[in-house]
Amino acid sequence: MITKEDSALQASTIIGAKVRNYQDEDVGKIEDFVMDMQSGRIAYAVLSFGGFLGIGDKLFAVPFQSLSWDSKREGFLMEANKDRLKNAPGFDRDSWPKMGDRRWGSTIHKYYGSKPYWE
Repeated sequence: MITKEDSALQASTIIGAKVRNYQDEDVGKIEDFVMDMQSGRIAYAVLSFGGFLGIGDKLFAVPFQSLSWDSKREGFLMEANKDRLKNAPGFDRDSWPKMGDRRWGSTIHKYYGSKPYWE
């Protein structure tokens, strides 16, 4: 799904991008990215889900490798249904978890069924 032209994108291009599941349901939008400064990798995409006009949104970290870029829609795809995301470990805008904590990260990766990027 990624074309050669889309193999490198600016963060400003993809922050705010919609995220859809493979059933073509809107499951949120990209709010931010979390970098692992030791490896230089994007560790997590921070998605917002729910709420209205940014009020009441739940934020949650998704392992970046769980997302794939859809260049035709200029958004991301992920394997997740809305009910799973509603129950995902989340946080609010004023209380972010320590995303460098490997125990926390292992829990997130396990929830989404992905192998931790540091292994």
